[in-house]
Amino acid sequence: MNQEIRLRLKHLVLFVSIIGFLFFYSLSSNRGCESDASRSEYGAESWAADQGREAFLPNRKGPTIYAVTPTYSRPVQKAELTRLSHVIRLVPNVFWVIVEDASQTSTLVTNVLKRSDLQARSVQLFAKTPTNFKLKGKDPNWLKPRGVEQRNTALKWIRDRLKQAAQNNADDESTHSVVYFMDDDNTYSTELFDEISKIETGKVGVWPVGLVGGLMVEKPVLNRDGLVLGFNSAWKPERPFPLDMAGFAISSDLLLDNPQAQFSYEVERGYQESEILRHLTIAHDMQPLANQCKDVLVWHTRTETPKLDAEKALQKGGKKSNDGMEV
Repeated sequence: MNQEIRLRLKHLVLFVSIIGFLFFYSLSSNRGCESDASRSEYGAESWAADQGREAFLPNRKGPTIYAVTPTYSRPVQKAELTRLSHVIRLVPNVFWVIVEDASQTSTLVTNVLKRSDLQARSVQLFAKTPTNFKLKGKDPNWLKPRGVEQRNTALKWIRDRLKQAAQNNADDESTHSVVYFMDDDNTYSTELFDEISKIETGKVGVWPVGLVGGLMVEKPVLNRDGLVLGFNSAWKPERPFPLDMAGFAISSDLLLDNPQAQFSYEVERGYQESEILRHLTIAHDMQPLANQCKDVLVWHTRTETPKLDAEKALQKGGKKSNDGMEV
């Protein structure tokens, strides 16, 4: 009899213990839920600032970087500009200056800016290349200078904008800014713009460019003191500045102080970079960036020309695969 009572007591104690554990566990879980809900309701703003998309945006502050992109109509144009737009969206201090080789701006480029939500920090310009300097048919792309008219148009727009801002004492526009020639057939790391933001007033910044000039990398050559001695270019190394357009950026005060600095149709192939830089700096005064020119943050990749033989056959029959679509 006593043994039966003790057994019942043990069962009762075990039952009460289990109920107590479940009760306290439930309270603990509810407090956790309340805590999560509280964070969701009251801490979302803080979380977004520290852990959300904003946390991954590099270079939130810094000089305005005017990224100049000449472009022209071709099958891969939208793809190229879309890729660039995704980079620029991640770098808030970039202002995109797109200049089309055309007699007017196009809906295609306008739509790229709309879809990427970059209309507020971009301008869409146009400047048609003179007929005698246009490539024809199967001309190789190096036969005639490209982008001259478009880059010069961008330089004029930037100079006018900065002059007007200075006259109006607009603090947000009269502060230090930088100009970078950002062609649409290259690949860019967002880290590059962190480096461009370091360019000092009165300086031209330089860095390596990958896959260009017949080399894995073209780069400035520095001495022990970190000064630019020259460049390791294999193609026409006798040029005053044997570097690629993607390998330098210019403090805008230099462009204001030297209005004659621009690009030219009269220089021989490969001398466009030297043509503008000769008015602005010498090699020793250039500012080496990208870990003392040891890091590659931009590549001259280019896009393969698509094979559209089937499309051409369709067009001969009055049809096209992209009818009513923008590709």
